[in-house]
Amino acid sequence: MSTVGMTPNRPYLLRAMYDWISDNGLTPYILVDAAAPGVDVPPSAVKDGRVVLNVAARAVTQLELGMDKVRFLARFSGVSRCVEAPMQAILAIYAHENGQGMMFPVENAPPPPAPDLSATATAAPPKKGNHLRVVK
Repeated sequence: MSTVGMTPNRPYLLRAMYDWISDNGLTPYILVDAAAPGVDVPPSAVKDGRVVLNVAARAVTQLELGMDKVRFLARFSGVSRCVEAPMQAILAIYAHENGQGMMFPVENAPPPPAPDLSATATAAPPKKGNHLRVVK
């Protein structure tokens, strides 16, 4: 089965994890790459190029977990502000209380190298020896 032409799974996984965390009575937080193109967050919330955002229903309004971006209204220092992050900028979602959640792979990262199966096919099998000893 080919995955060519399939839609990205990140939006689906993000929504599933959000529901799972919320259904368990915990607080969903997202970790966002603040330097990614299209990210609109208050600069004061950014630390080390990343921002952690509480996306619980009680903390935000008009939450949209779309196919291309996450968008919501939240208060920062008492001021309501629209926050937006493209889906590829979302690095993780997790429960604030216990850290349970999911990290997402970096998009556009080179795939890991394929294992060299030719070397293992021609290599001699490892020697089998006793690995147990009699202890007196």
